[in-house]
Amino acid sequence: MRVVVVGATGNVGTSVLEALSDEPAVSSIVGIARRVPGRPREGVEWVRADVRTDDLESCFHSADVVVHLAWLFQPTHQPLVTWRANVGGTERVLRAVAAAQVPALVYASSVGAYSPCHDDQLVRESWPTDGWPPAAYMREKAYVERLLDRFAAENPGRRLVRMRPAFIFRRGTASQQRRLFAGPLFPNRLIRPGLAPIVPIPRGLRFQAVHSQDIGHAYALAVTTDAHGPFNLAAEPVIDRSHLAELFDARVVAVPPPLVRAGLAVGWHARMLPAAPELFDAVMHLPLLDTGRARSELGWAPRYTAVEALRQLLAGLRAGAGEDTPPLAADAGGPWRWREFLSGAGGRELVDQHS
Repeated sequence: MRVVVVGATGNVGTSVLEALSDEPAVSSIVGIARRVPGRPREGVEWVRADVRTDDLESCFHSADVVVHLAWLFQPTHQPLVTWRANVGGTERVLRAVAAAQVPALVYASSVGAYSPCHDDQLVRESWPTDGWPPAAYMREKAYVERLLDRFAAENPGRRLVRMRPAFIFRRGTASQQRRLFAGPLFPNRLIRPGLAPIVPIPRGLRFQAVHSQDIGHAYALAVTTDAHGPFNLAAEPVIDRSHLAELFDARVVAVPPPLVRAGLAVGWHARMLPAAPELFDAVMHLPLLDTGRARSELGWAPRYTAVEALRQLLAGLRAGAGEDTPPLAADAGGPWRWREFLSGAGGRELVDQHS
């Protein structure tokens, strides 16, 4: 089986390559990225390509499965840039998959594609995927779901899998996630249990998480089986204030969400924070995922708890951890994070921010 992974150097991509490398049914792996790793990975053929501009069809010929992971999170101050990469780029991937007659496509959707839920009921894959329109990430994920609907209708003979995971964490991706969402002023060394007796948390915050390696395993199952359709992916338990109190070894104090949002808005407009305040609004309204279908039909079960995944991320933040690909490199922001400051914290694209 020949598998092409588009966006193979980021948080999910590196875990997918690792999981596919362990699958006897997979005989050939092609990794596509804008910047390929300087150090070769055994069993992976690298191709340098940008989903926005480069030829993709020739890369997909003879592939049995294409896994589409590429996504641009920044610059948040230029939403047309991310739209062209994420929506326009996905349109080009879909056209190339059809033209190359690839039998199967596995796409990286997200919990962010789902419409809000007004209570803590667990939602299944049939929940509406209209996202949270004010937030660019959710808006783009929801729009791509419509592209996939059209692709499925126009290509009934092709197998289509949509992965909808919760927040994905592991230690080695901490530096990238800090650059993408917290910015250059984030004090890594202050993320230490017991350092502060009180930690403020937005009132009502709760979310799900999953370890990147478990996500890689889920993708490998989707590639090597006849799985089709959407799958929710998350680990237990749901992270709430009690788990955060344990992780930080501190008392958690609830802060009104409007106050938090106001502070984030000031930081974003002042180009000190890369994440737009609308993303905070969306996170506060994310539904909780029912993962029963992934467990029963895909045969997937996470090896790490959500708390373990988040603990790894926090440990990676303290250490400034990274990995050996351009997006995940610990020093991708430059000495003293000068590249991040130069970009204006979400003001323009950083070359390391494409997964």
